[in-house]
Amino acid sequence: MSEITLGKYLFERLSQVDCNTVFGLPGDFNLSLLDKLYEVEGMRWAGNANELNAAYAADGYARIKGMSCIITTFGVGELSALNGIAGSYAEHVGVLHVVGVPSISSQAKQLLLHHTLGNGDFTVFHRMSANISETTAMITDIANAPAEIDRCIRTTFTTQRPVYLGLPANLVDLNVPAKLLETPIDMALKPNDAEAEAEVVRTVIEMIQDAKNPVILADACASRHDVKAETKKLIDLTQFPTFVTPMGKGSIDEQHPRYGGVYVGTLSKPEVKKAVESADLILSVGALLSDFNTGSFSYSYRTKNVVEFHSDHIKIRNATFPGVQMKFALQKLLTAIPAVVKDYKPVAVPAKTPANKALPASTPMKQEWMWNQLSNFLQEGDIVIAETGTSAFGINQTTFPTDVYAIVQVLWGSIGFTVGALLGATMAAEELDPKKRVILFIGDGSLQLTVQEISTMIRWGLKPYIFVLNNNGYTIEKLIHGPHAEYNEVQPWDHLALLPTFGAKDYETHRVVTTGEWDKLTQDKEFQDNSRIRMIEVMLPVFDAPQNLVKQAQLTAATNAKQ
Repeated sequence: MSEITLGKYLFERLSQVDCNTVFGLPGDFNLSLLDKLYEVEGMRWAGNANELNAAYAADGYARIKGMSCIITTFGVGELSALNGIAGSYAEHVGVLHVVGVPSISSQAKQLLLHHTLGNGDFTVFHRMSANISETTAMITDIANAPAEIDRCIRTTFTTQRPVYLGLPANLVDLNVPAKLLETPIDMALKPNDAEAEAEVVRTVIEMIQDAKNPVILADACASRHDVKAETKKLIDLTQFPTFVTPMGKGSIDEQHPRYGGVYVGTLSKPEVKKAVESADLILSVGALLSDFNTGSFSYSYRTKNVVEFHSDHIKIRNATFPGVQMKFALQKLLTAIPAVVKDYKPVAVPAKTPANKALPASTPMKQEWMWNQLSNFLQEGDIVIAETGTSAFGINQTTFPTDVYAIVQVLWGSIGFTVGALLGATMAAEELDPKKRVILFIGDGSLQLTVQEISTMIRWGLKPYIFVLNNNGYTIEKLIHGPHAEYNEVQPWDHLALLPTFGAKDYETHRVVTTGEWDKLTQDKEFQDNSRIRMIEVMLPVFDAPQNLVKQAQLTAATNAKQ
């Protein structure tokens, strides 16, 4: 086979980088392209309910496997996906957005085609996406098309940002040399500038030598940019107290003896706040300093000795080293660390949250109790997804077993994101290990935005756990503003009828009202095995919320009211 179609070339390349499931919807400008997917062994077309959900699913898949691909059609399809793509851009998630666009001749003639704005401008949607993409490519020449596809895939993976790739309908059936597939795409990061990297390492080593009370703070990009192993080794070698941010949940082992808890500025537990803010050196790995990730920017470090390790730069105090990537800088630092920390005497870390006290089995469910009790249900290797709202804040109170990965969209915070992300993460988990559990916590209000993607899960026989926290409306919004406003209410649903409505045959549904019912269900051995799709409705009081959310809502309301 000396030649293959350009469409097949794209899917062969995706297969080579272990991106085996493609999300999206068919449209007349991408149909010929989609035909080629089925020519590549091991590739799967998810077939989503709508493009927004597809973008959310691609985000969830990429967080587990390193990158993903979504295919939409020109105009109406691609625009429907952009909220999800913007979230991936904000939160450093590598999603390749492939758009089937009209043929080159149609564009040149400025035909008044469907899905256009009727003005002959075929570049307007590409320009819109450029602002939320690391790079873009609109293929116009078959000769350089393979190289452009390779560049887009590499950029998606190495930068962990969305990339836009436009493929005209008339080009996907044209042939390119098959031998190009014999040369793998170079997915490795380019080395740091040696002098700049050496200066960073030397400066950080000097700061560690002078420090008496250093701490490590792991954030979102420790996971996104693949430095979890380096961060763990940094903790092991130094024995410094280590904390995570809300977006950093799952980036380090919370069973590690040097793990001290979640730092959220003023919203932290007092002992965690004191431990972090009294430090004389803070090694921050992969920070994303958003409002909900920092307790409305309430970090109160008492030291200016802060080192921020980022994917594309390092910041030391007020000095920035552009282009120095944290992965290589950390690796170099780790070789020099043992000699400078040999005299460090580890200080105690804050104690873990104690187990819940025994309660009568008839005690009504409450958020604070549930999030602490959840630690007993989770298992090593679980993927836990928490929706914007009470779940995103409550999960901070849950101590994870080893190797639990969290998906929480703290920065972008698009309500309903997690249903799509659940689909993507579960498909990724199935490819890695069919026994890996994927567990969603979502409110009754958020569920209504994207619920139809549950039908796609059923279509593929996926087996996630869907915990619906029914507190009768948008509790997070009620806490911020309008506690009794009609706009914060939703139509009540019969949640336990959803799975059969979407055609599920092998499924379970449960309603949990009391702590005794929770314990009986979560301790059941059969329930602990992900043998079928399950929906669990947890009945909670309307204004019941984790205390950190109550405080955050007050801070947010105050910020919104400032003149």
